[in-house]
Amino acid sequence: MDNIQKYVEANKDRFLNELIELLKIPSVSADSAFKNDVLKTADAVKISLEKAGCDTVEICETDGYPIVYGEKLIDSNLPTVLVYGHYDVQPADPIELWDSPPYEPVIKKTELHPEGAIFARGACDDKGQMYMHVKALEFMTSTNQLPCNVKFMIEGEEEVGSVNLSTFVKNNHDKLKNDVILISDTGMIAKDVPSITTGLRGLSYVEVEVTGPNRDLHSGLYGGAVANPINVLTKMIASLHDENNHITIPGFYDKVEELSQEERAEMAKAPFSLVDYQKALDIDSVYGEKGYTTNERNSIRPTLDVNGIWGGYIGEGAKTVIASKAYAKISMRLVPHQDWEEITELFKSHFESIAPDGVKVKVKPHHGGQGYVTPIDSIGYQAASKAYEESFGKKPIPQRSGGSIPIVALFEQELKSKTILMGFGLDSDAIHSPNEHYGIWNYFKGIETIPLFYKYFTELSK
Repeated sequence: MDNIQKYVEANKDRFLNELIELLKIPSVSADSAFKNDVLKTADAVKISLEKAGCDTVEICETDGYPIVYGEKLIDSNLPTVLVYGHYDVQPADPIELWDSPPYEPVIKKTELHPEGAIFARGACDDKGQMYMHVKALEFMTSTNQLPCNVKFMIEGEEEVGSVNLSTFVKNNHDKLKNDVILISDTGMIAKDVPSITTGLRGLSYVEVEVTGPNRDLHSGLYGGAVANPINVLTKMIASLHDENNHITIPGFYDKVEELSQEERAEMAKAPFSLVDYQKALDIDSVYGEKGYTTNERNSIRPTLDVNGIWGGYIGEGAKTVIASKAYAKISMRLVPHQDWEEITELFKSHFESIAPDGVKVKVKPHHGGQGYVTPIDSIGYQAASKAYEESFGKKPIPQRSGGSIPIVALFEQELKSKTILMGFGLDSDAIHSPNEHYGIWNYFKGIETIPLFYKYFTELSK
C-alpha cells in the first residue's frame, strides 16, 4: 500500500476529531435511559461509512438496537472481507472514579502514551478500534487502492450479549457471505510487541437472588433467629471456590481442554513482567488457580467471578436491618469446548442445591457465548501476520485472550469462515473500568496496518 503513513499524517487531526465526536455520544446499550443516544450513534456510524466510500449503507432494524451494514463490492471474482465491530459501550459507573467525565473526551499524556491517549468510555472498546476500519477504508477508496470487496456489520448490543445479531446473521447468509471476518476488539502485548489474538474465552453471565423473610427486619429483634439473605449469599458464593481456587460446581471442568506442556511453553515466550503487572494494578501479589501462571489463568483457564453484589442498607449512616433480599451478578469465563448453556445450567442446579433452609434462591441467566480458537496456518492469519510485520517491523506473537466476543463462534457456525482478531489496545487501557483510554499512537497504527491485511489477504487468496 503506497503512502499510508503520509495519508494518516495529513489527516490525523480530522481522524482524531471524528473519533472524539463519536465518543461524546453515550451509547450505553445496557441502560434504556440511553436509548436515543444508542440510536444516534448508529446514525453516526452510517454516515461515517458512507463518507468512507461504501456504495451501500443501511440501518437494519432488529428487536433491539439496529445493526449498521455497509459494503463496497468491486469485483465478484475477488475475495470479500467482512468487518465486525460494535458501537455500544459499557456503563460508565462508578462515575465518581473517573478523572474526567466519561463522555467528554480528553487527550492526556501517560507513561505508556507519551504522544497522548484519548480518555473516554468506548475509546478502546470498541469505538476507537472499530473506527480504525472506517478510516482504513477511506484511505483505500480515496487512493484507489482497495484490493478486494469489503462488508461492514457494526452492531449496538455487543455489551449485552448480541442476542439480536445472532438472529440477523442466521437470516442473512447471502448478504454476509465472505471469505474472512476481521475484528478489532482485542489487544496486543505491547506497543513494541505486536500480537494476534488466536483464542477467546466463552461466557456465561447470571444474576442470583436470595430471599429470606417477607420484609426487611429489625436486626435487634430478629437477628440470630432468621436467615439473613446477605450472610447466606456471601457463604454460598465463597463455597464456589476451594482452597486451591478451583471452581466447585460439579461437572464444571469436564470439557476443559488441558493444553500440552509444549503449548504452555510457547505461551510462556511472550514478554511478561510479574513485577510490572502487580505495580500497574497496585497489588502486592497475584491470586488464582493453583498450578497455573498468571497469563494462563487469564487466558486458557475458566473462571468464576462476582461482578456485583448488593442488598440491605448502603446509604449514609447506620440502619440496623436484616434485608429481605440479597443479589449478585456472576460471570464465568469459559474455555473452548465448554458449552455456555450447559455451564449455565450446571451453575443453576448447583447454586440452588447449596441453599440452606430458610431462604429461597432464584438464578436468572442473562447472556453468554462459546469460546473460539482460530488456526495460525490459515490464509487470514498469515495475511494479518505479514501486515503486522510490515507495519511494526517484527512478526506478531499468537496469543490467547481472556476476554470474550460471544458472537465469533456463531460466525464460523453460520457463515463458515474464520475470524481474524487484529487488536491494537493494551491491557492498561482500562476497558470496562473508569478512565478507559486508547493511545493515539495505537489508533493511527491500526489505521496504517489494516489496509496491509487487505493487500496480503488478496494476494494469498489467488
